[in-house]
Amino acid sequence: MRLRLYRYLHHVTAPERTGLAWFDLMEFGLAAFGFLCYFVVRGGVVDDAGAALDHARWIIDAQQTFGIFVEPAVNQWVLESAWRVRSVNFVYFWLDFPLIVGVAVVLFVRSRGHYTILRDALLISGGFALVMYWTFPVAPPRYLPEWGFVDTLAEFDNLSYQAQSMRPFVNPFAAVPSLHVGWSLILVIVMFGVTRVGWVRASIVAVLGAQIFAVVGTANHFLFDAVVGVLVSLAGLAVALWLQRGGYPRLRAWFHERATGMEHRVRDLAR
Repeated sequence: MRLRLYRYLHHVTAPERTGLAWFDLMEFGLAAFGFLCYFVVRGGVVDDAGAALDHARWIIDAQQTFGIFVEPAVNQWVLESAWRVRSVNFVYFWLDFPLIVGVAVVLFVRSRGHYTILRDALLISGGFALVMYWTFPVAPPRYLPEWGFVDTLAEFDNLSYQAQSMRPFVNPFAAVPSLHVGWSLILVIVMFGVTRVGWVRASIVAVLGAQIFAVVGTANHFLFDAVVGVLVSLAGLAVALWLQRGGYPRLRAWFHERATGMEHRVRDLAR
């Protein structure tokens, strides 16, 4: 029984494998459980409104020092046009996790190795982000009405993440890092490794650019948040690449070694 299990695990963990196996049901379940844990833990992080607002104002001061506090102007420009409001809301909501899930499904079927990199990079960077949410709570711009910020998602599309049904999964002071931007960058890097088709690459880069603008235009993030999101996501991607190139091959070699050793013992007993 163990021999068959080791053989099976060695086979189904091959990055070049195609087709479906029973192991994939566990993969889907573990991936879904991992992201559910991320959202639940993020929503359960202790809210510290005082510290979160202080940190947000510190970010404003820092960006003003460097002359890049553009968030009020961007948010106001978006609010002056109904189509701009609808556009940034669409990008922020639908071109984030729904797009990631869609791309992940395609990669699972077409390129299992790249799917694994994407999955690991997202989950690992999400783990890094949880530490920051806990240690450095930051209020998003929409919590600072003195600057004229308006939450376009809540005001115009009824897509607020603060809705009653979403509260168990949402921490209102988890602005840093912005994984909307960070995860979009991971998608760009992974997709550039998957395809050389120009329009596909251009489209995914356009999504990244649109997401950077949308997180500011919807008054959900500062530029600072986006920069930290990029750094955190690159760190997660680095670990994911190490796993793909070093960690997983060692694990598969261990499965193969165990299976081979058991085969030899079975042959010796049969003699």
